[in-house]
Amino acid sequence: MSDNKMNRKDFLKGAAIGVAGGTVAAMGLYSYSPFRKSNFKAKTRKLNDFGVCKSIKVTNISETSWFDNATLMGDIKKSGGLLVNQYSYNWPPFGNGKGIGKGTYEEGIAKIKHLLPNRLEEAWDIVKKNCVSVDNAGGFSCLIEIEQMDGKKRKFLLDSGWNYAWIDECFKREGIDKMLANNEIEAIFVSHEHFDHYWGIPVTFKYNPNITVYVPEGFYPEGKQYMKDAGHKGKLIENKNGMNKIIPGFATYTFNVPIICRVFGEQSLYFNVKDKGMVSVTGCCHQGIIQFADTAFKEMKYENDKLHGIYGGLHISPFEDWDPKYDDLVISLGKYGFEKIGCNHCTGILCAKKFVERGYPVVKGTARFRTKETTYLGNGDTITFGNV
Repeated sequence: MSDNKMNRKDFLKGAAIGVAGGTVAAMGLYSYSPFRKSNFKAKTRKLNDFGVCKSIKVTNISETSWFDNATLMGDIKKSGGLLVNQYSYNWPPFGNGKGIGKGTYEEGIAKIKHLLPNRLEEAWDIVKKNCVSVDNAGGFSCLIEIEQMDGKKRKFLLDSGWNYAWIDECFKREGIDKMLANNEIEAIFVSHEHFDHYWGIPVTFKYNPNITVYVPEGFYPEGKQYMKDAGHKGKLIENKNGMNKIIPGFATYTFNVPIICRVFGEQSLYFNVKDKGMVSVTGCCHQGIIQFADTAFKEMKYENDKLHGIYGGLHISPFEDWDPKYDDLVISLGKYGFEKIGCNHCTGILCAKKFVERGYPVVKGTARFRTKETTYLGNGDTITFGNV
């Protein structure tokens, strides 16, 4: 606990480094790329064995975290910037009617708590009256289906989006509502506490309030309280920093990192697929894709010692603010030798196009359900790894 308190005390310092100097530490200058390995001693590998699975399938329920970059960034600027507590922005659902940058969790949740999680339409009507930029909210969520070696299939959610109305619509489109109600989905993993990944959690609880929830170490009191206020009656598991084994072939890793908008800690998912290798799935990858991939190499044992595939938001240029420095990161990704790459909105359209231009094995999407481009996997699209 003392380490975590110290991290919180130093949060602004660490986050400022991530924002002001993040292009150096997280966006991948040459010296931070895999090319640097020739100048250093070989890494000590722990090779933690977490078993193997036959295949995985990822269904993109919603990759549209928000619909307009300019609106989102304008709101953040007016609220005081990227280091401000996200619960003060007055974004949905925590609006108190006082305007941009003047919100609080306590005042916002008090207006809708009595309606959660079953009366979401009524709650959202209240949200519309008290929050800013309601129509810009979307959210990220995906379904992960794991086939074990005995043929048994198991289902998990990664994240639950942001906008109640939008995520509920997406859940119904992909049949997630029925899967939750029938207890087909065993648990939901929350990648991190950000608005577009977590604030839509009442939609999951609407269909199964007893579902097990895994969060990364680092959630703030408001985040934990929100689960109770949103009607969660199931088990809450806080995955500690480092590797956490879930079932054979499936482990998570919690990264001990400060993130913009006063969020702390992100957990990513790793799958060891029989005869293929490691498949990595991420919500936003705020820890950076180099650390994301290197963690698998340093910490885990996987088939053929091969990084087979990756899916998720790779967080290189989500606001399309391309900087020539990011090109080095694009080059770096290719050195890992992934055989299948699935990226989405949080990666950035320009970045996804650069992956394609370099000939990387990017799985394209269909640009349906308000997804803007086929360059990345959009809403309703799927990607599979292994012998499906």
